Amino acid sequence: MSASVPHGRSRRALKRASLPPMPYRKAAIRPYKPEDSPVLFGRAQMSLGSSSRWRDDRTLAVLEGDTVFVAEVDGAPAGFVAVDEGPETLRIDELFVVPEHEDESVEWQLLEYAEGYAIANDSSRIEAVVDGDEETALAPFRRYGFAPSSSAGRLELTLPQQ
Repeated sequence: MSASVPHGRSRRALKRASLPPMPYRKAAIRPYKPEDSPVLFGRAQMSLGSSSRWRDDRTLAVLEGDTVFVAEVDGAPAGFVAVDEGPETLRIDELFVVPEHEDESVEWQLLEYAEGYAIANDSSRIEAVVDGDEETALAPFRRYGFAPSSSAGRLELTLPQQ
């Protein structure tokens, strides 16, 4: 017997609806501005700089070369998502939330924004680059519905097709 999905709801939406409530703080998401670079880089370096996964050059290249969306809470940067657009795939190169906003669903809002951006640009899937196998790095993507990819160090999410 197959499970029935109510009209108009995806299996992923149903999975999200069944998750326990998360603390939520509404973030304003906007496009990256060049003056964001020192603040975003500095916050990311302070939080992740001691990790073996951290590389200054990679984060700077992502901020300068990718399409970046910044989440703001109370007018201050709370995180960012950096994406690179391919012909059918939107790749998330970096997802970062400042520590004081980690428990406020900011990463979820950034992933929702990236998903909407991917759909608007006719992508068929989103691929997330995740360095290492640390659960803290994988958890937001897994909770959102990403699954392991055939490419090492990547998770993917298939998008609904029109």
